[in-house]
Amino acid sequence: MKSKYHLLTFLLSLSLFFGCQSQQEAKITKIDKTYLKENVIGKQVQLVDVRTAEEYEVGRIGDAVNFNVVQGDEFLEQIKTLDKSKPVYLYCKAGGRSNRAAELLKAEGFTQIFDYSGGYNDWVQE
Repeated sequence: MKSKYHLLTFLLSLSLFFGCQSQQEAKITKIDKTYLKENVIGKQVQLVDVRTAEEYEVGRIGDAVNFNVVQGDEFLEQIKTLDKSKPVYLYCKAGGRSNRAAELLKAEGFTQIFDYSGGYNDWVQE
């Protein structure tokens, strides 16, 4: 009876170990303008502008969609339309709101999060 218990405990430990290994850990990666130009613009990606609708209307980067992070619950509903298995690229005006949005995405189970920390202000500078 004792050996069956040890075998069961061993098998349970193995399944927990390998089960946890297969899950991808969430990671927020800071990116710059060069990275954005080379890897995001003109590609089929999930690019999200987390500024207000008014800021978005004045100008945006590429084909970004606008999900205003300040709108809390509405933002959480909007990100449900994104594919968690694919990278998500975020930006705001200067980096503060996109950082907050990245943390929210991480908490919601997104694992590949890229934060353009320079934001729109950096983008429009030459």
